[in-house]
Amino acid sequence: MSVVTRFAPSPTGLLHLGNVRTALLNWLYARKHGGSFMLRFEDTDQGRSELEYINAIQTDLQWLGLNWDGEPHFQSEHAGNHGDALEKLAAGGLAYRCFCSETKLSLDRKLATSRGLPPRYAGHCKALSADEAAERAEQEPFVWRLAVHAHQGEVTVADALHGDVTFALRDLDDPVVVRSDGTFTFLLPNAVDDALDGITHVLRGDDHLTNSAYQVWLLNGLGFTPPVYLHHGLLLGQDGAKLSKRAGSHSVAELRDEGLIPEALVQAMTRLGHPNLPDELHDHAALATHFDAEHVSTSSVRWSDQEMWRWHSRLLHELDNDCLTLLIQPYVPDVKTERLTAFAALIGKNIERASDAALFQRLLDVNAPLEAEALPVVKEAGAEFYQHAIDAWLALEDHSWQNLTAIVKEKTDCKGKALFMPLRVALSGALHGPEMSEVVAFLGSDAIVARLEYAKRQAES
Repeated sequence: MSVVTRFAPSPTGLLHLGNVRTALLNWLYARKHGGSFMLRFEDTDQGRSELEYINAIQTDLQWLGLNWDGEPHFQSEHAGNHGDALEKLAAGGLAYRCFCSETKLSLDRKLATSRGLPPRYAGHCKALSADEAAERAEQEPFVWRLAVHAHQGEVTVADALHGDVTFALRDLDDPVVVRSDGTFTFLLPNAVDDALDGITHVLRGDDHLTNSAYQVWLLNGLGFTPPVYLHHGLLLGQDGAKLSKRAGSHSVAELRDEGLIPEALVQAMTRLGHPNLPDELHDHAALATHFDAEHVSTSSVRWSDQEMWRWHSRLLHELDNDCLTLLIQPYVPDVKTERLTAFAALIGKNIERASDAALFQRLLDVNAPLEAEALPVVKEAGAEFYQHAIDAWLALEDHSWQNLTAIVKEKTDCKGKALFMPLRVALSGALHGPEMSEVVAFLGSDAIVARLEYAKRQAES
């Protein structure tokens, strides 16, 4: 059997970290087994589904390298199949109309709770004949429910992580599958689409385990073979709450705007709950080859922004210079390509994020401000120190960092930090950064003199 997985987002918002984990695990599983990965938009909520989000989700997935097979699918294309499935379930006594008002349902839930019972639907409309229900439906609002709850029987969810999970029907509810406005809830379209699309494996959070029981029951009733499920532990935030777009989860668009390398998010997310992956796997194909879904944690896992950015820094330092140049370009605009390329090569190992390139703006512009912590160093060194440095540089025949510091040391009697730090600050604008011999080579003679003169003026002011 060829493996087919899917990512089925609702296009009602931007892709966030919880979505990314679902998409990534299904993508990895498909690629691991040489199967197919489908993108399906669950767009039946026409009031909230927007083309803007459909396009944004596709952009985000492509940016992350999670390319799907074939054209995107849309749940709305199966609307007729959903209606047919409901009719078949109703004809077999597996679905029924419910006319209970929200007031009555609320009272029933309170009564059940007061008796120490689960707040399930009490089944008032379950015994209505088809004719009576159809007659009432002409005058009264109603929902459709699945006739799942029963005193006997059970349903088993095939789960590759938990093993077979069996639910007694007496412990399950009669869930609503069609709202009073005629729109379907998640349960039926999601399950029917999986069957029609040939989905063989579904990886999702264990908060869906009960939903899976309803869907297996439903698919069995329709004569379909349910997929194999892999219910992994939930993704939590640092506060221990489920990470979602309503609970502080980053959107992929936000992270992209912050300059994140997409592979950093993929690395951090893949290893979350799968800690035994070799550290040297730095591309998608290698991750997929070593991915073992059966070893993904069934316990909840906590997301760490720090781990994601740690991977970002590591991968940033491994980029070839052309890629790094493109990444930092927005943060140091209006620099000619050749100069920007040399600048990227100079600072590449000294930045943690692409935006850090702006900290070294002084290497490109003599008038760029010094770091706030750098100005006191200039003041302490004093104007005389910088005049000696200017004179030494102009007198040198062999211009080099080593020769400059040797002469300044001799003229000022400064050594160690008192010698090197004022010169570093004057030339680079920062307390830390690239090797100074490389800085000197990058700047050139005239630029060095200009920066020393600038520092002298700052010391005098």
